[in-house]
Amino acid sequence: MDFGLDGVPLSQALTGVGHYTLELAHALARIAPEDRFELVSPLASLHPPELPSNLRVTQAETSARLWWQVGLPRYIRRARFSVFHGTNYSVPLWKTCPTVVTIHDLSLLLWPQTHTQHLARRARWRLPLMARRADAIIVPSQGIKTEVCDHLNIGESKITVIPEAPRASFLPVAETTAVRRRLNIGDDFILFVGTIEPRKNLLTLVRAFEEVVRSNACYTQLVLAGDEGWLTGELHGFLKNADFSERVRLVGYLADDDLRALYSSCRVFVYPSLYEGFGLPLLEAMACGAPVITSDIPSIRETVGDVALLVSPTDVNELARGIVRLLENPAEREQRSAMGKQHASKFSWEKAAASTLDIYRRLSMNQSA
Repeated sequence: MDFGLDGVPLSQALTGVGHYTLELAHALARIAPEDRFELVSPLASLHPPELPSNLRVTQAETSARLWWQVGLPRYIRRARFSVFHGTNYSVPLWKTCPTVVTIHDLSLLLWPQTHTQHLARRARWRLPLMARRADAIIVPSQGIKTEVCDHLNIGESKITVIPEAPRASFLPVAETTAVRRRLNIGDDFILFVGTIEPRKNLLTLVRAFEEVVRSNACYTQLVLAGDEGWLTGELHGFLKNADFSERVRLVGYLADDDLRALYSSCRVFVYPSLYEGFGLPLLEAMACGAPVITSDIPSIRETVGDVALLVSPTDVNELARGIVRLLENPAEREQRSAMGKQHASKFSWEKAAASTLDIYRRLSMNQSA
């Protein structure tokens, strides 16, 4: 059978949804060599990967502006896909085959203040519409399933929870000195990885770091790795006036080799997000052996279990105490590192792909019945 997937997330530097889309497509092609998979988009892929023979990336010759309304439905009809999977919240409005949509979270609805007004307003009508139009919905956690049921008025039977996974290449790296020297990072540092935007709660993190600087005798740096996002003025204003700003390194978007090196050598990985659908950087950090501190919120608790040190994301002092606790306790860091590697190994893209393929096949059979 021929299955189509949304390739638009591959048209820019890969972050959460882009990695999800690419890893899922590769895993689907590996576990179902008899089927064909196509990532289709009106935009060029900035990261053309090495593809198995039954997976391809296609740039459709059509207007990007009318892609979802006109271009994609026409392409699906010509390609005769058995199922189309919208991996980034959207499916075609004009349905020519069964569709699946992945809803990664409802932050645009539940945390609109952490997004631009335009995107939040658009989501208020678009997210419920996409959820109704799709024949099946995939979410990464039980917490998001409950939210989709409650806030989008969708029945439970339409929604399947399929956890994500760390990329297979994310393993501990023994030699990290060259990477750290190039990025001007010392031996003792705290790491965050993610887009620099309000939902990641970085202002609380840098305020907690200020307390860490005052209470911890070691010269510790805070490294923030990720693309510049939106609504970051308050964060940058705080750092500009902070007397510890020389200890904070904003290193931007990093290649995977650099990320692996930082995950593998940080004293602690801190992810204080206010809201998440899953929290994929947490598992990738664990897979590389980083001891983790993160937010005590439902979806993250599902992802990390009892492996991470959980703190209130809004309590600066509690976060600071947690960081100091791990910085000053190498035995606990070592224990959490070992537990994290074991925990991350329980997740795989092959498992995610197998569950996803089950949905594709069910919809295909229902269509042909």
